[in-house]
Amino acid sequence: MLQIAFIRENQEKVITALAKRNIDATSVVEEVVQLDEKRRATQVELDGILSESNKLSKDIGELMKAGEKSKAAILKEKTVLLKEKSKKLSETADVLAAELLEKLYTLPNLPADIVPVGITPEENLNVFEEGEIPVLHEGAQPHWELVKKFDIIDFELGVKIAGAGFPVYKGKGARLQRALINYFLDKNTAAGYNEVQVPHMVNEASAYGTGQLPDKEGQMYHDKTDDLYLIPTAEVPVTNLFRDVILNENELPVLTTAYTPCFRREAGSYGAHVRGLNRLHQFDKVEIVRVEHPDKSYEALDGMVEHVKNILQELKLPYRILRLCGGDMGFTAALTYDFEVFSTAQDRWLEISSVSNFETFQANRLKLRFKDKDGKNQLAHTLNGSALALPRVLAGILENYQTPEGIVIPEVLRPYCGFDIIN
Repeated sequence: MLQIAFIRENQEKVITALAKRNIDATSVVEEVVQLDEKRRATQVELDGILSESNKLSKDIGELMKAGEKSKAAILKEKTVLLKEKSKKLSETADVLAAELLEKLYTLPNLPADIVPVGITPEENLNVFEEGEIPVLHEGAQPHWELVKKFDIIDFELGVKIAGAGFPVYKGKGARLQRALINYFLDKNTAAGYNEVQVPHMVNEASAYGTGQLPDKEGQMYHDKTDDLYLIPTAEVPVTNLFRDVILNENELPVLTTAYTPCFRREAGSYGAHVRGLNRLHQFDKVEIVRVEHPDKSYEALDGMVEHVKNILQELKLPYRILRLCGGDMGFTAALTYDFEVFSTAQDRWLEISSVSNFETFQANRLKLRFKDKDGKNQLAHTLNGSALALPRVLAGILENYQTPEGIVIPEVLRPYCGFDIIN
């Protein structure tokens, strides 16, 4: 959530920045400023009445001590009127604050200066590309055919149990999945991230804290009975570990990693581009989250990008990094880099990680602060990234490592798998 003081003092800057997202925020910004002015004016009036009421209470006490009950009675009548007025003003202030918050929730984060102008994914900027695209043998197949051939993932069985988008991993497929999770966690912890296990359901406050609500409400599975949401990413519970927390400056940075299953409705997704592992309702992902000092968050973002690059280099998968344009960037992000692996069998790029800096956007909602050297509370910066999301990484491995003899396991995963080929 954008800070109201910043919007109030930088209206044109906010409108111009959000135009990079292809959003005309003029009317919303004007409404926000007007609501804030009304709220502040109401609060000033309320504070004045409460101050006057407190003074009268002291005066009444003094008059009662002096035995001047008739004068005290007159002042008591006045305090009754002030209480009624303060109650109405308090109710008005609450309504205005709620309306203001509702408007603020509709404004996405401001893109960083280096975010490219653009609306569609085609306008994202390719900033790095590495790895040799393999030349596959004649008769090479996409992963949804390979998993049938080797009986390692059963999509139809998942349909019987739950529905489309809930695959069943079997045998060496399940072991490879577990190997990837353990490998990713080991890489993250070796880089200084503290591993945690977190709930796979969150309450409404947590979903609002990281910005999934109200922006992605229709994409989350919601248990209305208990008012809990299945997590779309470990980012939500992990970042909310720090909700309403004030850290000391010397505690920064805080690095955390977690493996969780993720659940997304993905309403409206259909077609060949979402076949097989390309788009699922339930999938596994390992996340990295950082809480950083504002002066160091972009240096930290560069470090996260290098970390993910190192993983893909060890897996020896061809990949590229895109700096997302304003129109393709997530609601809460100030800057995002997407990682994509090339699927040779599908002849297309598959997104496998997003690494983002949210600056103070999430921290403002979360009330995540740190006490600076002067003892003042400041909003921290939050960052997160996938390291990595499994389905498309697995698809890339299955397709790019296929040979006439079977699917060769990347060398770095063999100690985790206990086998070197699927055949």
